[in-house]
Amino acid sequence: MCMSLDTEFRRSFKAALTGEAVESNHEDNSNHNTSNNTGNHGEDMEDSSFGVPLNTPDKHPVDIKFLDDHATRQWELILHFMVGTPLSQMPNPGVLSLLQHAKLMETTPGDGVMRITNAGFQFLLQDVNAQIWTLLLQYLSMSEGLNMNTVDVLNFIFMLGSLELGRDYSLAALSDTQLTMLEDLRDFGLVYQRKRSSRRFYPTRLATTLTSDASSLRTPSKAMEVATSDKKDSDKNNRGTVTPSSTTTSTTSKFIILETNYRLYAYTDSPLQIAVLNLFVSLKTRFANMVTGQITRDSVRFALSNGITATQILTYLTVHAHPQMYKGDKGVLPPTVVDQIKLWQLEMDRVNAMPGYLYTDFRHNDEYAMVVGYAREL
Repeated sequence: MCMSLDTEFRRSFKAALTGEAVESNHEDNSNHNTSNNTGNHGEDMEDSSFGVPLNTPDKHPVDIKFLDDHATRQWELILHFMVGTPLSQMPNPGVLSLLQHAKLMETTPGDGVMRITNAGFQFLLQDVNAQIWTLLLQYLSMSEGLNMNTVDVLNFIFMLGSLELGRDYSLAALSDTQLTMLEDLRDFGLVYQRKRSSRRFYPTRLATTLTSDASSLRTPSKAMEVATSDKKDSDKNNRGTVTPSSTTTSTTSKFIILETNYRLYAYTDSPLQIAVLNLFVSLKTRFANMVTGQITRDSVRFALSNGITATQILTYLTVHAHPQMYKGDKGVLPPTVVDQIKLWQLEMDRVNAMPGYLYTDFRHNDEYAMVVGYAREL
């Protein structure tokens, strides 16, 4: 199958990948727009492919820490909703629609409550950058049905990855599709806009790292911690102080100790990680920086009934296993616990319901034998 890119998008996409400046193909339109924008906005509109920075000061300035807090709060609100944490504020309807379209959550018949799906739990196992791209790709697939320009959507996504953290940008260069998209991305925590009528926006760290290698960032809060830690290390190195590279991510994401008696100890104070554990662990005690619990038949069956598989549970435990768990020679997780979790899933799979047809009242045995023979041939 042969596909061709829109000319303007192809040029912008190439510029985003290579760092080249984008020259306009339409000089007349460019000159007209430049004079127009200069007259109306007084801003430098020389190139919208990488955003148009504002030169006028913001009456309500924000710093990078504020943007980090905003991004963490908005993104973890979505994740907390997915794992069933009681919330005082619900995600916006657009976010809920996207989660359902992506099949990360589904509405259960009867009570109408949205619950996490098998794909949703797999989504939680991903690092934050992969999670964001998962939703952005789903957003892209929905855009055509919402009468949005797909090229503009793609262009805006790649533009966000090239923006500067802490810098404010003008809305004047954005198309109608991109203005609509900006409102949705604000709910995800990728951008900050003080209010809907504001003519400027700030990209957050979740947006500016879209095109970077952030595979090790497990959660938004840890992403912010690592970025801050890396900046401090860089400052020290610039002053001539040699420090080891940050290991914040590798240590803070490895927090689970699982014993052969099914007792689990999680050295974390993250409400999100605790909420994820609560999906398949019977939690007993919570301390300032640790929770304890036990993996039981009922807790695992509860997870299985919500579409989470034994493999996903074991993957989560392995990914977040404490370094102490790697010191044995019999695998990361206790084999008895691994086998038992798989057996509990097999209990749920003993009988599989399948649609069928019942034929009765045959006139004689030959007619019955003919139907049976035909069915076996199918």
